[in-house]
Amino acid sequence: MVVITGASSGIGRAAAHAFAKEGARLVLAARSTETLHEVAKECAAHGAQAVIVSTDISDESQVEALMHSTIEAFGRIDMCVANASVYSYGTFETTPPDVFRRIVETNLLGPIHTARAVLPHFRSQGQGTLIIIGSVYSKITSPYVSPYVTSKFGLLGFTEVLRQELRQARNIHICLVLPATIDTPIYQHAGNYTGRPVHPLPPVVSPHRVARAILRNSKRPRPVTVVGQIQRTIIQIHSLFPRLYDRCINPVMNLLALRKGVTVPSSGTVFTPDPASN
Repeated sequence: MVVITGASSGIGRAAAHAFAKEGARLVLAARSTETLHEVAKECAAHGAQAVIVSTDISDESQVEALMHSTIEAFGRIDMCVANASVYSYGTFETTPPDVFRRIVETNLLGPIHTARAVLPHFRSQGQGTLIIIGSVYSKITSPYVSPYVTSKFGLLGFTEVLRQELRQARNIHICLVLPATIDTPIYQHAGNYTGRPVHPLPPVVSPHRVARAILRNSKRPRPVTVVGQIQRTIIQIHSLFPRLYDRCINPVMNLLALRKGVTVPSSGTVFTPDPASN
């Protein structure tokens, strides 16, 4: 029995397909009910039973309701994938405070709410796996994405502490997956306060690679899994040569992430979902 948040698009949708092919029973959660229905139909086409629960994970009461609905429907939760995220581009000073706050509430507090809601069920069962989706931005930094980096750095610390506190619970596993730049709608739907069109940093990795990593962790849990070989190297450069990294990252972002043209400020899908996500 698998719960997936952020299941309406990108990594969450790919993970739902991967678990469906394995015959798992699924509870799919996201803000967009319309898109969740589409994902549930796709999972059913693979022979899987999928229930949808409209959930904004920044709201702790909705996350608690999600877990209660899962227990009522299936009687247990074997695995939970905490995946939902939102994104924005802009300097710290140009990013509106409410946008910064909502990104942290969704990307950091959302998985914290998820852990708080699911761990009692894992405790009562004596087992369970929580897979939290962080980012390579859990270990590196760059300009123009301060709220996202803040949230993902926080996830790294949170999962490490949680794993330490659960060392005696040998059948409860906490896994952190750190994807690189993934080919998902999160970048197109990001808030943008740079004044210019934006583009994800290459190379872009398929969300199905992340889904396979999630599936592997469901069978053989690992503390941390990085998806994306080049970004794995960048993590090492950031750690070993911090001054060199700081000198290079600004021109790299200006060259590769910002495109020619002019855009108006937008919050993207930070506050409201896009039903066309896929």
